[in-house]
Amino acid sequence: MSEDVWSPGAPVAPVGAERGAPHGAAGSVTLIIPTFNEAGNVAELLRRLGRAIPGDLPCEVLFVDDSTDDTPAVVEKAAADHPFPVSVLHREVAEGGLGGAVVEGIRRAGSDWIVVMDADLQHPPHLVPELVGEGERTGADLVVASRYVSGGSRAGLAGSYRVAVSRAATWLAKGLFPRALRGISDPMSGFFAMRRSAVTDGALRPLGYKILLELAVRCRPAPVAEVPFVFQGRFAGESKSTAREGLRFLAHLASLRSAAPLARMIGFGLIGLTGFVPNLLALWLLTGAGMHYLPAEIVANQAGVLWNFVLIEVLLFRERRRHRHWADRVGRFALLANADLLLRIPLIAVFVAQLGMGVLPATALALVTTFVLRFAATEALVYLPRRTSPAEPGRLTRS
Repeated sequence: MSEDVWSPGAPVAPVGAERGAPHGAAGSVTLIIPTFNEAGNVAELLRRLGRAIPGDLPCEVLFVDDSTDDTPAVVEKAAADHPFPVSVLHREVAEGGLGGAVVEGIRRAGSDWIVVMDADLQHPPHLVPELVGEGERTGADLVVASRYVSGGSRAGLAGSYRVAVSRAATWLAKGLFPRALRGISDPMSGFFAMRRSAVTDGALRPLGYKILLELAVRCRPAPVAEVPFVFQGRFAGESKSTAREGLRFLAHLASLRSAAPLARMIGFGLIGLTGFVPNLLALWLLTGAGMHYLPAEIVANQAGVLWNFVLIEVLLFRERRRHRHWADRVGRFALLANADLLLRIPLIAVFVAQLGMGVLPATALALVTTFVLRFAATEALVYLPRRTSPAEPGRLTRS
């Protein structure tokens, strides 16, 4: 056994390759399986895949691993007796979570089709050929294994709470992206097949494990087909679905929804409106403590600025934060927010004295003007477009 160091752009070397790599073959498939501490599942998963995948299907399996246990070694050992190529790409930095692992796999796939599934056997391996076959028969770019079409079931979800959360997440996603998710009854599914040609290079910026949502919204594959499946219980290990992942999912939704400049501007304005709450609360506390209302107003305004900054960081500009230190971003944002106050009063004076406007319409126009200017300045001076950086090196194992 040897251990290779992977570098960006290097091919993924298979463990055992009796069928040969599928790159370039018609109808070829790369099965991408993201893993995090799934050592107890991978041997059984590979055994079932070996039985399910027909011998004439050009197929390879790529595990993209973020584990802290011995999952890579277990995969390598289990793959030794299998007839199709199996590879492990271990990432030293788990950027983007399980969704980021899938993107790493997609970047290395040269096959016609990509199939994504979990390692915990909640996704039945025997459906892999059916997903690809449905795509070939219908000409679909994306084939989703759905729990919510006739013949499908979410029986493997543990308890009524997880069922309710899954349903609520589905309704929320479809409500926010009705056009992008048209024809997809189960956008939370982690089991699907997609033509490699339908994936736009560089478009994917996942957060958490809902990679299908990311692909559907950013790449807009069409047409779409669905295949029913029964969601199984885990074979071994524990669920990775936690409250933290739920928060990451909400942040992911906000990031996708605010990708367009107009949507970002609307979100910027709505967040600004919520800033009045901490502003007024701080003003009430400070004046109640005996501070004069003028300095109290100045200090209270900073509470609103900080509130707005946190929400904007999390909901609007998560993907544009790395090029500048957080303290630098705070300072620039606060400077722009307070400059807004200084600019608004002279603007009102100009609108009233030079344009003959009334005080109320002049104030409203000044608010709109300074809002647009502050949004543009925030994008340009605080959150420059994120620069593309080389992928973090991983470790590739093979026999």
